[in-house]
Amino acid sequence: MACSQQGFFCCLVAQISSKVSNVRQKIPIAATWFSLSPSVNLLMLQKTLLERPRMLRRALCILSLILIGLLVLNGPPVFAQSTDGSDQTRSPADEKLPSEDPTPSLTNAGEIDIDALAKEFNLPSHILDPRIESERLELLLLPLTETQLAAASEAWQRIVQEQTQDVVDATLRVNELDGETADVFRERVAELADERRHMFDNFVLVLNDWQKKGGSADEIAKYRAYRSAIIIDEIRNADVETLHQRVLKWLTARDGGIKVAIDSIVVVVSLLGLLFVARMIRSVTRRWMGRISGLSSLLSTFLGGLFYWLTLIIGLIIVLSILGMDVAPLFALVGGISFILAFAMQETIANFFSGFMIMINKPFDEGDYVDLEGFATGTVQQTNLISTTIATVDNKIIAVPNNRVWNSVITNVTASATRRVDMVFGISYSDSIEQAIKLLAELVAAHPLALETPEPAICVGELADSSVNLLCRPWSKTEDYWTLYWDMQQLVKERFDAEGISIPFPQRSVHMEQSNSDLNVQTKRSVENTD
Repeated sequence: MACSQQGFFCCLVAQISSKVSNVRQKIPIAATWFSLSPSVNLLMLQKTLLERPRMLRRALCILSLILIGLLVLNGPPVFAQSTDGSDQTRSPADEKLPSEDPTPSLTNAGEIDIDALAKEFNLPSHILDPRIESERLELLLLPLTETQLAAASEAWQRIVQEQTQDVVDATLRVNELDGETADVFRERVAELADERRHMFDNFVLVLNDWQKKGGSADEIAKYRAYRSAIIIDEIRNADVETLHQRVLKWLTARDGGIKVAIDSIVVVVSLLGLLFVARMIRSVTRRWMGRISGLSSLLSTFLGGLFYWLTLIIGLIIVLSILGMDVAPLFALVGGISFILAFAMQETIANFFSGFMIMINKPFDEGDYVDLEGFATGTVQQTNLISTTIATVDNKIIAVPNNRVWNSVITNVTASATRRVDMVFGISYSDSIEQAIKLLAELVAAHPLALETPEPAICVGELADSSVNLLCRPWSKTEDYWTLYWDMQQLVKERFDAEGISIPFPQRSVHMEQSNSDLNVQTKRSVENTD
């Protein structure tokens, strides 16, 4: 086993060495390595690899792949063609064909006289070349008028029709034969279908250009229906082996499966690159917006997201245009869908513009405590173009449509840095007002959360039925509002109790009188203040 591996290995190295002189310009690394003596390299590799069987097996696999690559680089192309359009090499399928070929291709049989066809339709002959590249044809179609493009469409339909007849003839012979002969004709069907696929692509290019220049929609629809009917019916009537051959032919074609794979890779890589660029643009936009004083964070988030999606959309359109895809129908489709959605989603559109007005006028920002006319009160968590999310004090999440938010009276409780804490304390009519005001002033001054500026207001606010109401209005930071409020309620009660100042509460006395004549009971109710 070791001898056979060694002999195979020596054979591979000898073949690679014989190819070195042809690939030094193509593969600089191989040219540098083989600049040493081939015999020295061979002895070194044999000694090293034969001592390690696992490494030997790996080396055999790697060298086999290298040999295949070298043969591809230096070997003659399988589908090489001469300058006059005739094939220089013949595939095995061509060698197996019978001497009398019942399915001649366009190039071999010459069933279509391109010059005669061009003269018939008064068109340049190079526009009707069945093997013209799509990129070249697209440029040649630019100066043609609508009338000329109509004639070109009919001429290309004639070309496709003749090629389709060849495909049908070959398919009929496949049904009549079996064994290896049938396989040969299946290969011919795949080749003819592949040639016709290229012609179909050019046919579609002509139709698209005709449509752009004002061609009749009904006539263009007939040509497209003709193409679709041929493709669908052939697939439906073909046997499994023929479909298999056609799929393999398409997968290995440069303008078929290989082009689709390359375009897919380009789109995926471009999308990943666009995602990276779009995120960078969004980050830079938000950072730049953050330096603008007075700019709402809601608007900053919205503009960052807007630039993010614009980068993705515009980038993908550019990539698809570079790959040769016509993006004009895409814009028409988006326009039509937008027109329909404008009627179906009127409320959503109203919410959209209301959300935009909220971001521009910024009546509140994320983190603000707002009151929306009582139907929603809490801290703003998030605002987008459709709705505003509010968290209540008991941690319930409310999503309010922006249209309702913008049309309501918005009270932003935390918009300012400071707030005034309004409190009312009642004392008895028999208590000293001056002493009570002094005690309130001491409590406010001693509290660490009460601000010295602005100065607190402490005065008699009302002579009520049951009490003398004193107003106590200190200032605090917005975030300390409720802490100061709750602390003062407790401190005032404790201090008033210690100083003998009573906080009266409404009391009702009931007096009953009885009359001797009719024993009627009359009740007289009066409300008195009691200590």
